[in-house]
Amino acid sequence: MPRFSIPEQELVYSGHVACPGCGGGLAIRYMLKALGPRTIVSIPACCWAITSGPFPRTALKVPTLDTAFETTGASISGLRAALDALGMKDITVVGYAGDGGTADIGIQALSGMIERNTDAIYFMYDNEAYMNTGIQRSSATPFGAWTTTTPADMDGTWKTEPKKSMMAIVVAHKIPYAATVSIGFPEDFVRKVERAKSIKGSRFIHAFCPCPPGWKYSPENTIKLAKLGVNTNVFPLYEVENGVYKITMKPSKPRPVKEYLGTQGRFKHLTDEMIAQIQERTDKTWNNLLALEGFSKEHPYCGL
Repeated sequence: MPRFSIPEQELVYSGHVACPGCGGGLAIRYMLKALGPRTIVSIPACCWAITSGPFPRTALKVPTLDTAFETTGASISGLRAALDALGMKDITVVGYAGDGGTADIGIQALSGMIERNTDAIYFMYDNEAYMNTGIQRSSATPFGAWTTTTPADMDGTWKTEPKKSMMAIVVAHKIPYAATVSIGFPEDFVRKVERAKSIKGSRFIHAFCPCPPGWKYSPENTIKLAKLGVNTNVFPLYEVENGVYKITMKPSKPRPVKEYLGTQGRFKHLTDEMIAQIQERTDKTWNNLLALEGFSKEHPYCGL
């Protein structure tokens, strides 16, 4: 029998109600494979608060707490304190929240949690908008994207601001470990979550999770898009451990961002000038990341 590079154990039941091709569904599946059954998950208002099923049913084979939109960081802090008081040190506490519940509504609770260095993992599954409530813009929505609150059919109303860098924000808190992952690269994904599990203190995982209805593409292309986002350097894969940056995947010849943008209806309104602007921003961000990787080896938490 061949050896699998990721755990075979499944901790997500079949039959949940995620959309076909849901990136968030694959992300929580890979996450739990890496963390194992001694895990408690806190889920705020988001797609997965619905997807896993209404109480008392759930699609997850681990204890799950549904919590308010803005309180993921606070809820996992409370769970950790309660488990410690009971002497249950071997249970991993993880918050599984979307980009809206992390970068916007929940950022204050997240900041408090990681500033206290709470021994828990915060997992942000990023589909780049408020998908559960109708594809509204979030601060993680990228520049130029269509959403229902940035309708591109009206002149100049697509999103004009850049995507918020949650990795930069959490690393500025000087936490022990933070990493980006993509569902298109499950081995890298699982390795990083396993690494996060082995470390004490606050850990943050930022997962790239394409969304067929929100991004306007056919569901069978989810993995293709998840890979293309990495191979165009739109979503680089890297980790920051104790302030030291390490890029875990460097495309030998990055694909042009036009290939990535052209696969999604949310970008169909882009002009050649706007695509060139996005390419320029992507190249600049990638070069900055390369510089951070080299400099941080001698200067951890450089510039912070």
